[in-house]
Amino acid sequence: MDWRAESPELWAFLGSLRCGEVLSGTVTAIELFGVFVALDDGPAHPLYPGVGFITIPELSWRRFEAASDIVQVGQRVSGEFLQFDTWNAEARLSLRALQPDPFHAFAERITVGRELRGHVTQLVPFGVFVQVADGIEGLIRRRDLTQPTDEVVQIGDRVTVVVTHVDREKRQLFLSRQTTSQL
Repeated sequence: MDWRAESPELWAFLGSLRCGEVLSGTVTAIELFGVFVALDDGPAHPLYPGVGFITIPELSWRRFEAASDIVQVGQRVSGEFLQFDTWNAEARLSLRALQPDPFHAFAERITVGRELRGHVTQLVPFGVFVQVADGIEGLIRRRDLTQPTDEVVQIGDRVTVVVTHVDREKRQLFLSRQTTSQL
């Protein structure tokens, strides 16, 4: 569809937005692939239930099961404008860009070798995810486990882990089940 010809007012509005600008609106629809937002300023979208769109990863820094864990239809939200999606004629937004990243604060105060307590949140073929702080999960790689994953721990188990590596750039935390006395 040629959005410029079909909806010149929408095209002009989206073209006037600047990266980093904060836009507000109301959540109009929640889909498996993201959230539509009717923006306060600007025209309606001729095809979609909102001119603003938030992809699932841009909803929150924290792990969640469904978008409805973060937002509800009818809720007022504000998000940072990321880009003009010219294919869909949408304003791509981020809610998490307006929130502090809990990983960076955590990474500033954590050191390799430190023991932490946490609970198992996910078993995956390549290892085990453990939540060690609010919004912070780390991975025990499968190779660092002495037995197959499902024989070692179950989801919800409380475990003691040791920090083996922190990658601030990639926002990754690697853990081991070995205590400092075993290292």
